[in-house]
Amino acid sequence: MKRKLLIALGAVTSMIAVVALALPTILHNAGLHPEFHGEKAGMLPGKKALIIATSHGVLAAPGETTGDQTGVMASELTHPYYSFLRSGLEVDVASIKGGQIPVDPQTLNFVIRTPEDVRYLDDSVLQAKVNNSIAIADIDFAAYDIVFLSGGWGAAYDLGQSSVLGKKISDAYYSEREPLIGGVCHGVLGLINARDREGNLLIAGRKMTGVTDKQIKELGIEVTPLHPETELRKAGVRFEANSAFRDFFATHTVADDERRFVTGQNQNSGRETAQAMLALLADR
Repeated sequence: MKRKLLIALGAVTSMIAVVALALPTILHNAGLHPEFHGEKAGMLPGKKALIIATSHGVLAAPGETTGDQTGVMASELTHPYYSFLRSGLEVDVASIKGGQIPVDPQTLNFVIRTPEDVRYLDDSVLQAKVNNSIAIADIDFAAYDIVFLSGGWGAAYDLGQSSVLGKKISDAYYSEREPLIGGVCHGVLGLINARDREGNLLIAGRKMTGVTDKQIKELGIEVTPLHPETELRKAGVRFEANSAFRDFFATHTVADDERRFVTGQNQNSGRETAQAMLALLADR
């Protein structure tokens, strides 16, 4: 009897191990972090990209200071970074306050991390950029051809609240270089304070996307102070998104009619959004 019990326990343990090892593939096939199957941009020598991320690392209700660790979602930084690097762009990394960018530790878990995330973990150059990011106040956005806003839960606490970021986006939009401006997931909150020369919201009337209210509700993380779909709609954006049985497995990327803004729905959209921006840059 004891031997049969041990055999049964061993079988159950083996089954659990097999499922655990297969889980990344299962999630990927369900829609998490899909591969980019379109035509990848070629080399664009002499071009520069700026990636901006959060400086906030605590998931807590507004006003509270303790909670789970959060920050930028790894793939929302690594996917655009390596996409831009592949096309020969010089890539700088910035954050709201400068210094170390908090990377959400859950997003580097083996279940959901991507090949780009694994590359980051062995990339001393990118790690140095993340650990010593440039403060946005110290950067001239107009010196770049692409400005990309990474998301993650941390971005809900500081990108949309930064008047400096809003002003920098506005100035870059009207600069001679006319950089392409984009972002994914909560990163698009960094666009809501940008204004045109008449003082109107710069993104009003444009086609855009970001993480949906549905996805936030499904994940049970509604404690953050700003939600992208809600805020984009408030700003007058023509909001677009795809849905799935869980929006965590959906994705969508859209460029506005002027072809100046490119936004991605969530953590699944980083590769496609970066490639869409590179394609627009190549067409200039």
